[in-house]
Amino acid sequence: MKTKHALLGICTVIIVSSCANKEEQKKQTVDYFPVTSPMVVDTTLHTDYVAEINAVQNVEIRARVKGYLDKIYIDEGKYVKQGQLLFSIHNPELSEEVIKASAITKSAITELRAAEIDLSNVKRLVEKNVVSNTELEAAKNKVEMMKAKVEEAKANESFSKIQITYTQIRAPFSGIVNRIPNKTGSLIEDGTLLTSISKNDEVFAYFDVSEKEYLNYLTNFKENAHNSSNVTLILANGEEHPFKGKIETTEGEIEPSTGNIAFRARFSNPEKVLKHGASGKIRLLKKYKNAMIIPQKATFEIQDRMYVYVIDAKNQVKSKPIISKHRMPHYYIVESGLDKGDKIIYEGIQNVKDGMTVKPQFIDMDEISKELTYVNSPE
Repeated sequence: MKTKHALLGICTVIIVSSCANKEEQKKQTVDYFPVTSPMVVDTTLHTDYVAEINAVQNVEIRARVKGYLDKIYIDEGKYVKQGQLLFSIHNPELSEEVIKASAITKSAITELRAAEIDLSNVKRLVEKNVVSNTELEAAKNKVEMMKAKVEEAKANESFSKIQITYTQIRAPFSGIVNRIPNKTGSLIEDGTLLTSISKNDEVFAYFDVSEKEYLNYLTNFKENAHNSSNVTLILANGEEHPFKGKIETTEGEIEPSTGNIAFRARFSNPEKVLKHGASGKIRLLKKYKNAMIIPQKATFEIQDRMYVYVIDAKNQVKSKPIISKHRMPHYYIVESGLDKGDKIIYEGIQNVKDGMTVKPQFIDMDEISKELTYVNSPE
């Protein structure tokens, strides 16, 4: 009886063990995992950078004399021409200063003439030995002193006349008038801001890029200077500015706190749509030749490293590290780690482990592209 029970127990263990082995085999072999191979294509991608728009010329118009704002000849937002009268400041003291300076100049000239007459008389007396040469030298010195006094008086008169011209404020160049903070009758101090003028026929767009992107730009510029320097401006509403821009220069140093360097691009703005202080995005295009592309969903990360599952000739799975060159919607451009003929698991990677044997179901990348929303910039 005991022998019978023992045999029954052994059979039970064998059956359970056999079922466990079958379950383990099912876990190790999974049917029909979608797999694909990298696609090699020529493509053009873009990168956007936040940009600050500045007018090529934008200056503040400030008062240079004190007085009352007598008259405003222009309005905010209007276009003015170079030399056009903008403001006038009432300061009668300046007119009085001109009259006073002119009188001082006339007085100095009169004194100079008198000194010259005295010098002439002294010369005649010296020739007759009536006075000594010492008096002659004194007369000459007086004439020189009076000449200096005349020059000083003329300079003061000229300065006072220049000061009175500051009561008439004119446009330094043609442009758009911005806000006018003071109204007629306001007391104006020396240095008071009256308005600012922007010349928006062309604008500068400043944007920052990282040191790595800066070095990549230099490499692309050597290969294709025309396409690398030409850029597109995306306006705040998402529309493209109708005129292409060109990168003109970069700053002379990299900002140590951010690791970025500033670029400057110039854009034509004949319709004056772009304003000083506006925002937008600079779009840089980059061409990739023979770019190796794989779907994003075929990748996974472990400790900041990117991997894919590759299937060998025996349909066994092995994880393989890769390096991505660029991320695009639904895809990665692979820099290294894969070959064109490698087969990678496209879906279900969460159910896969190293060493598993799978039954691959190959899907061409063209078919995958139809399923995904592939966004790419046209050349």
